[in-house]
Amino acid sequence: MLGSAADAEDVLQETWLRWVGVEVGRVRDARAYLIRITTRQALNRLRTLARRRESYVGPWLPEPVLTAPDVAEDVELAESMSMALMLVLETLSPTERAVFVLREVFEVGYEDIAEAVGKSPAAVRQIAYRARRHVDARRPRRVVGAGEARAVLESFRRALETGDLAGLMDVLAPDIVLVGDGGGVKRAALRPVVGADRVGRYMVGGIRRHGHVVTTRHTMVNGAPALVVRVDGELDGVMAVRTEGGRVTGLYYVRNPAKLTRVEVETPVSRH
Repeated sequence: MLGSAADAEDVLQETWLRWVGVEVGRVRDARAYLIRITTRQALNRLRTLARRRESYVGPWLPEPVLTAPDVAEDVELAESMSMALMLVLETLSPTERAVFVLREVFEVGYEDIAEAVGKSPAAVRQIAYRARRHVDARRPRRVVGAGEARAVLESFRRALETGDLAGLMDVLAPDIVLVGDGGGVKRAALRPVVGADRVGRYMVGGIRRHGHVVTTRHTMVNGAPALVVRVDGELDGVMAVRTEGGRVTGLYYVRNPAKLTRVEVETPVSRH
């Protein structure tokens, strides 16, 4: 819902502090009550984040989170965490985002969602319908299996490490989009780079120009295969990769050091 593990933990802490002050015997449905508290705290945080991102330097990407390989087995959960879908969720209003996540990911009933967001059940149904249509129109056309994604990622990895422009062009989709997030701390394109030729030359050009040694390591980030990138032995960033039809269609490269604290130790993730 927030796109940031650090903010999610803050919301969890705030929820816990409120929960321990409650007389539990008077709570009819603990799950619904906790959903209500957590959602309202998350909505408050979303509105604060929206104001903060207005002054963010360059594109903003969600925080990459190292996840266990078995997260990918829950297709809906893995997709809901993916960089591609979380960027789509960024285009929703805070209320739309909360309703979509609660309904589509956690299968919460409309009545409980209504209590959480302060709307009527009928209004929540309409919000859920609009949000679903919005997301469906922008989400990847089909879910790619983990095996297929890893195979494409391996071809991309080899070409990137060797600076092989022709090899990159073979694996990049014609309409690929590269989004980089340096947060004003590390260099990154201030606007998305679009098209295989521009993306390929942008990536290989920097390596060749500065003579860097680039090494990568396969990992699972946000429920999908990704690469941890090191330049001259130092952690440079995490690259989430979207694939369709045997080609790379989206690259999301997080270089902002403040967002790279969750890529060494797995973060447990579950819908329950």
